[in-house]
Amino acid sequence: QVQLVESGGGLVQPGGSLRLSCAASGIIFSIYAMGWYRQAPGKQRELVAAITAVSTTNYANSVKGRFTISRDNAKNTVYLQMNSLKPEDTAVYYCNAAFSPNDYWGQGTQVTVSS
Repeated sequence: QVQLVESGGGLVQPGGSLRLSCAASGIIFSIYAMGWYRQAPGKQRELVAAITAVSTTNYANSVKGRFTISRDNAKNTVYLQMNSLKPEDTAVYYCNAAFSPNDYWGQGTQVTVSS
């Protein structure tokens, strides 16, 4: 049984930081590409950041220079460090694990950036 469990969301003021974690089980974590997506109310889900099995990363233009994705294969966990948060970063953040043809999603964690 595959599980992706996100944690670390919450309420933060503009300019603040949060670190999201996604713990995976039931997969060979090291061979999976991992990604963080987000969905704001009334908007489509969008890719925020992704990291391949060999730790190549890519980011949405809107978060470049502010967010960092990383992975710890020993802990089967992927992280998203979010700095300089803005109100427009408010969304539900989802973890994704992909290794064709498999594609798994977590349940999501809410991030709210507000003063």
